[in-house]
Amino acid sequence: MKKRNFILALSMVLILALVGCGKTSSTSTTKAADLKGKSLHIYCGAGMTDPFKELADAFKAETGCEMNVTYGNAGQIQSQINTAKEGDIFIAGSADELQPVNTYVAKSKDLVKHIPVLAVASGNPKSIKGLADLTKSGVSLIIGDTEATPIGKIAKKALSDLSIYNKVKILATTTTAPQMPTAIAAGQADASIVWKENCNVKGVEIVKTTDLDKYVKTVPAATLKCTANQTAVDAFMSYLDTDAAKQIWAKYGYEKTN
Repeated sequence: MKKRNFILALSMVLILALVGCGKTSSTSTTKAADLKGKSLHIYCGAGMTDPFKELADAFKAETGCEMNVTYGNAGQIQSQINTAKEGDIFIAGSADELQPVNTYVAKSKDLVKHIPVLAVASGNPKSIKGLADLTKSGVSLIIGDTEATPIGKIAKKALSDLSIYNKVKILATTTTAPQMPTAIAAGQADASIVWKENCNVKGVEIVKTTDLDKYVKTVPAATLKCTANQTAVDAFMSYLDTDAAKQIWAKYGYEKTN
């Protein structure tokens, strides 16, 4: 009887130990880190303002870490990093945008797909079915800055690959992606090559075409060598891998990379 009681007691100890281990392993990396009083300076492409603001707010609420985010186009951010030589993380519109600041990049990882689309006014009044239709008489186009924005570079590349870049009527270029669908909705242009997630604007629709499929990019998160708070950087990078973070990206129309 004593032997049986001993075995039962030992079993209970083992069960409690396993339960305890389970609770410990379920604690998130960000919650385990004491980040109150810490802060992060993050650079983020302006086209991703809405989802990233929600991500930053959620991380701050969970950890107490202050989130100082600078939003701008790639050219502006690259210039600031190279000039100031400070900051912790760069969320870029594509991996290509890390090259001008490669000296300061410690490491990077892909977050979500960045999908370019052909956007037009709701109802598609100019019957635009693909990029080739942008050369039709009476069709006006607005694109991103071809030197400073990833989406502007993609637009120029896609149109040039079809040998129509010099045949389309480009009314204006913008410094950030969200400005383009807003201009279409206001009747200031007929079409634009813009990121998919920026088309959630009343008065705008996406043309169903495969013309831009080969120009899909990925959004990378790059940690910078000039960081002043590696603990907070590591915690936020881990947070970006959580289901909660992925759900925020998905909420704004971003797709998984795999």
